[in-house]
Amino acid sequence: MSTKDAVNIGLIGFGMAGQVFHAPVIASVEGLNLKAIQTTNAANIKIAGERYPEAEIVSQTSSLFASREIDLIVVATPNHTHFDLAREALEADKNVIVEKPLTVTSAEGFELVKLAEAGGKILTVHHNRRWDSDFLTVRRVIEKNLLGRLVEAEIHYDRFRPLLRGDTWKENALPGTGVLYDLGSHLIDQAQTLFGLPEAVTGFIRTERTAGKIPDNFEVLLHYRDLKVTLKSGMLVREELPRYILFGESGTFVKHGMDVQEEALKNGAIPALTNNWGVEPKEQWGTVNTEINQIHFVGKIESEIGDYRKFYENVRDAILLKTKINVTGAQAANTIKIIELAMQSHHEKRTINFS
Repeated sequence: MSTKDAVNIGLIGFGMAGQVFHAPVIASVEGLNLKAIQTTNAANIKIAGERYPEAEIVSQTSSLFASREIDLIVVATPNHTHFDLAREALEADKNVIVEKPLTVTSAEGFELVKLAEAGGKILTVHHNRRWDSDFLTVRRVIEKNLLGRLVEAEIHYDRFRPLLRGDTWKENALPGTGVLYDLGSHLIDQAQTLFGLPEAVTGFIRTERTAGKIPDNFEVLLHYRDLKVTLKSGMLVREELPRYILFGESGTFVKHGMDVQEEALKNGAIPALTNNWGVEPKEQWGTVNTEINQIHFVGKIESEIGDYRKFYENVRDAILLKTKINVTGAQAANTIKIIELAMQSHHEKRTINFS
């Protein structure tokens, strides 16, 4: 891709998030140029040099902030560092993408929102799961009113990881760690995208694994006027459960299986070089049992095509003033607020109003 007129990107952090979820997708989007990568890890420096030889490898974040060529900073670092790095980037007059979650506290998140607004810069968060095939399918089922008036929704993000991993900061009791911040931020963002902000929040949070240092299981109930939304995640779920369950006055929709993009990226696939990117196999299509125009229908619904490139395409176009940003900083800060309310609910053993 020619770098002329491209949005030049400086990527901070080249661990799993940088290597898997950001760099390959950036490289697959026209009009984006991975200009520089910041990392101090020797192994990651080698990988970055081999995969992205045109990108400059730097050791200091200040090099990216000071560069007049870089338009967009991507923060792909441990959660507790997000606020300081995003603030420095905005103060350096850069547009910013922060890996989810935006920050550890909602107060920090809203401070970044104000800073971005004051400087006229884009602040967004990598809630790429809005472009999962299953979420896009659920959204379409709701928009097409296939189930009638929706009364209940349940969204899962489960794993089976009984052993603690000693090679990651995510297993240590640092600010912003735990499954509620990690996977929960995706589920909360999806619920907020589908249904808006809740009226109240109830949270149940646990540490289930032996010698676990962080919360690894949660159930969060989001209360709406005529709708109950349940968000669940655990690390000791060996049998596959549905990812989505929707209940309406006319019927039910159930969807199993994870979006295929993450596994493909982990296996080294590049979206721009992969045929049928984001296409789910028929075995993962969701099942609907409903009544449409007084006809009882039971069958499969073909999954929408997932595509994480859409996130970056939207950021590119927003920077170029061609469209509005899809994932707003305010939405991401409200996701953190819901996490805080869920934790407060758990500790106080009561439902907390969202206000």
